[in-house]
Amino acid sequence: MTRVLMLFMDGVGLGVDDPGINPFAAAQMPSISELLNGRALLASSAPCISELATLRAIDPSLGVPGPPQSATGQAVLLTGRNVPAEIGEHYGPKPNPAVAAILSEDNLFRQVLRRGGKAALLNAYPPRYFEGIRSGRRLSSAIPLAAASAGLRLRTAEDLLAGQALSADFTGEGWASQPEFPPAPIYEATEAGALAARLSQQYDLAWFDYWLSDYAGHRSTLGEAVRLLASFDRVLGSLVKAWADRPDLIVLTSDHGNLEEYGRRGHTLNPVPLLVIGPRPLRDAFVDGLTDLTGVAPAVLRTLNSSLPD
Repeated sequence: MTRVLMLFMDGVGLGVDDPGINPFAAAQMPSISELLNGRALLASSAPCISELATLRAIDPSLGVPGPPQSATGQAVLLTGRNVPAEIGEHYGPKPNPAVAAILSEDNLFRQVLRRGGKAALLNAYPPRYFEGIRSGRRLSSAIPLAAASAGLRLRTAEDLLAGQALSADFTGEGWASQPEFPPAPIYEATEAGALAARLSQQYDLAWFDYWLSDYAGHRSTLGEAVRLLASFDRVLGSLVKAWADRPDLIVLTSDHGNLEEYGRRGHTLNPVPLLVIGPRPLRDAFVDGLTDLTGVAPAVLRTLNSSLPD
């Protein structure tokens, strides 16, 4: 049985090897380096095939003018459809009615469930998130919208406390820094990575939305972004170690560039990473012919094909 963990890293493109503007060039990320034969997550590192991972650069623009945006980019990853071309533009950050309709019509979560599999969005959401959605003061992002439209229950503070969900930063430190949030456990990075591995084993398709990378690109200093990536790398290293020799895949990708060009206003036109971790035959099959965001959802379903009941 093969499973897939989608590790969605929002707002991450493959940029240049310049530590003055690119936190991926400045940060110490030994786990990424080990996966990529000593290379960093940069444009010059792709393509790369190592013993542990495969890195490709894939196109988020999809032939539509202008910089890619979150709502349409995430909708492409979730459906395999060229959503920007269908609605005539890149759109975001939150889905408009046209994008929301596409996501509600069908998406990866729905397809896995329809074929008898198990799927989950592993993020925990605080009470104020649900209050904002109910009141209409807040619009849902594409990923939780797709999960909810498929009938999946979004995870709560109670799930986080019970060890059945993860906070946005994996460790819970950011959650704990919000005085109005309910109590939650705080993990070391190694503990958080191991927990992500354990939770993902319960599902055919598990998805984690790491939106802090996009937030850092828009609002953090370069030093803060470097520290964020170092923390992410420690979690990833623990996750990969706990993954061990599982016949499963970890798929790290993004919707558009942003964080890799610090100080730039707006999103970039850079390709985004497709980093696939797991057994070489599964990796080769996953990336075969995959050149842009539209190929990710079909590749996930191909990988899961032998595992899903129907």
